[in-house]
Formats: sequence, structure tokens, C-alpha cells
Amino acid sequence: MTPHPHQGFRTHLINDGLFVDGKEDSWRIGCHPFVLSTQQATFLEDLGQHLLAFYQAINRLYLESLKGTQPQWVHTYLDIGKPDDLLDFARMNRFKNHVPGVIRPDLIPTDSGMALTELDSVPGGIGLTGSLSRMYAQQGMSVWPSSDGLIKNFSRMLKGVLKGQPHTLAIVVSDEADAYRAEMQWVAAQLSQEGWEAYCVHPRDIRFTEEGLFVEQKDADHPVSLIYRFFELFDLKNIPKGELILYSAKKGRVVVTPPYKPWMEEKLALALIHHPILEPFWEKTLSSETMACLQAIIPPTWVLDPRPLPPTAVIPGLRNRNHAVSNWDWLGDATQKERQYVIKVSGFSELAWGSRGVSIGHDMSQEEWKKTLAQALDTFHTVPSILQAFHKGKLVVVEYYDDASGVITTMEGRVRLSPYYFVVDGQAELGGVLATICPKDKKVIHGMRDAVMIPCGVNSQE
Repeated sequence: MTPHPHQGFRTHLINDGLFVDGKEDSWRIGCHPFVLSTQQATFLEDLGQHLLAFYQAINRLYLESLKGTQPQWVHTYLDIGKPDDLLDFARMNRFKNHVPGVIRPDLIPTDSGMALTELDSVPGGIGLTGSLSRMYAQQGMSVWPSSDGLIKNFSRMLKGVLKGQPHTLAIVVSDEADAYRAEMQWVAAQLSQEGWEAYCVHPRDIRFTEEGLFVEQKDADHPVSLIYRFFELFDLKNIPKGELILYSAKKGRVVVTPPYKPWMEEKLALALIHHPILEPFWEKTLSSETMACLQAIIPPTWVLDPRPLPPTAVIPGLRNRNHAVSNWDWLGDATQKERQYVIKVSGFSELAWGSRGVSIGHDMSQEEWKKTLAQALDTFHTVPSILQAFHKGKLVVVEYYDDASGVITTMEGRVRLSPYYFVVDGQAELGGVLATICPKDKKVIHGMRDAVMIPCGVNSQE
């Protein structure tokens, strides 16, 4: 084995505040970008617009459900556990057409195609992927779509949200999201080079006046025209001055993105694309190309609703031993082979982001699985969960620098692709793609200690 030629990678990341040497949850540094096929690259380029159309359609479906022109159970599902004051604010007519400006799916390449397992509008990783992309490009390696696409497209998205107002930005990071503070500080520093007056702050650094919001930095107040909300809506009660931010947004004194729309941050929205009762809505709202794409990549997904069905009803699309089912009783007693499913906490909960609140049926004992299912059904009326078909990623090979031996090491694993799209002038622009490769024995792919995290390139030899 040969020594790693780029030992400066670690120094680069430490200087950017994105890698803590010796920390237990630090990850492995890859030797080069993860190579996508031209077919995969074309798919990722096209996917953003389909996902933007899906977000717009979910927003419309929710609002029409409120009016009664679509089934009312849709907004009832999406409103579970949400405080009334948040819903009242989110439903204000002035915010009606607002959708998130950042869209990041998590995609698992399988032997039969891509599987979309998550869809996030408040994603971490923008700073990490941006720094990694720049780092590999500086070493002469090809990064796709570009080495600076994340920051430049993030900046373009933010400018579009502001619509000509002064480019003063506060990236507000909560205690709950503290693990991402360093990378958002990096993002703020890069945006400053793009013409922004940008600050990454804790909510307590916000100062409210009747004229607007200010951030306190270096013993001086700086007016803010735009807040990038890097905190989850379930965490609002723990956000210092959170009510003042809401009030200022309501009065039009500051713009906040992503919008305060909890129905757009629920995993159970993925279950709606497959629901047969909603077929007419999807067919009317989405193009046939978008419908085909979403139905192909979003795994079969169900809301774990414990309420009994009438005798003539079944759970759409769910089968046990090739027979239709009308309740969840069989699922708790399913064999390991039969429970190729994932249970995920859906939305308004601290368990609904990151890799928390994810339970894989065939990776648990029968007793653990039964307990997890029972808990998911019991908490439906306050924190709903979803059941999703499990898709196994195909095997890939990656090289990384091994700390212990000081040499390049090869690992066989499974990859998660996380493309970052930024909504600019009604188009979802791809800024960059983070590949996370975990050892092949891991069922959940995330940024763990044993993971390799790298940007992507494209195979130019095809």
C-alpha cells in the first residue's frame, strides 16, 4: 500500500472548522470524489425539478384539503401534533405560495434503480459538501457539477427570496442543530465573499425592535433583512426570541426561509404520492414525467394509523404473504424475512431528523420490532410514524486514508447520494452532491465514524 498523497485534506477541513481530529464521531476522508455514471448524473440533474413540483403540489394539496376541495384527512394527518398558533401563522394568505428554497433528497442506488428514503428542506451538509468540493478541486480532481456550485446557488436562491432588499442575512442555528454550527459559520463566511453581509448566530443573538430585527456582533447591532432558518419547527418552543422572529415575519419586517410550513416537513407526505384516492389530484397537478419519476423512486410508504377500517376496506398496496390486509396485527408477528420495512418517526419530533427515530425491521429482534411498532401506533395522535419498504443499496468500493496505518485502504460499502438543489427563478438548480459510503454491514447509511464522505464526480470515459 502507498501513503496517502493528500494528507493536507485533514488540515484543510480542520481549518474550515468541519473536522475535529480525534473526535469519536469524526468520519473517514476519501482519496477522491465518488464517481457517478453519466446516466446517474443526468438523473440527478433532472430530479430537482420533479421534487420542486412535488413540494408545490404538497402545498397545494394541503391548502385544498383545508378548503374541502380535497380529502380533509390529508390536512388532518399533516396537522397532527402542531400547535394552533403555528398553523394559523403558516396558513396566512401572504405565505400561500412559499415553498422551501433548498431541497435535499437522500437517494440509495440499488440494483433496480434509485430509492428516495428522505426529503429534507432544512438540510445539514451544505457547508461540508461545499468545503469538500473545493478541497478536491484544488487538488486537480474533477468535482461535479462544480466546485463552487453550492455557495453560488445558495446565494442566488437567497437573493431571489429577498427580491431586491439589502443583502443582510442571519443564519440562525438553534441548540438542537448545534452540531452543524461550524459548517453554517463557514457558509456565512463564503456568502460574505458573494456580496452578502452574512452572520451565523444563535437565536439569542437576535435583537427585536419595532423597526425590525438586528443581530448583535462585536458590540454592534446590524439590521437583518433575511433569516435563514436552520432549526426545526418542532423546536420552536425552545428557540429564544422565536416568537419575535415570527412577529417580524408576520409584519413584513424580515423575510424567513424556509417558510414556517410544518406540512412541508413531514415524512408522511411521501405516503401520499402512492395513495389511490389521491390519484386524480396528482394526475391533474403533476406532469406524467414527474409522476412516473416520483412513483418509481419513492418506496411504498404507509401512515401507521391505528384506527380500525370498515370491513370492506384494506390498507392500499400493503400485502402479507401476497394477501391484502386491513390492520397492523400481522406486522408485529412477521418473520425477519417478512419485515423488510423501516419505521420512521414522521415530523414534529426531535426523533424525526438525522438518523434518529429510524427502526429497520429485519435488523431488530422480534421483541424490539413489536415494541417499536406498538409505540408508533400508540403515539399516532401526537407524533405519527410511517412504514416504508426497505431498499438495500448496491455494493460499491471506495478508497480512504486510514488514520491508524497511515495508508490508503479499500472499503466495500453502500452509498447514499445527497444532491442539494436550490430554487432560483422557479427552477431547482443542482449545487452539489454529497456521497456517504458506510460499511456494507450497516443498515442505516449516515455520517457515522466508519463512513466515508466525499463529493461526486462523473465518469468522463463513458
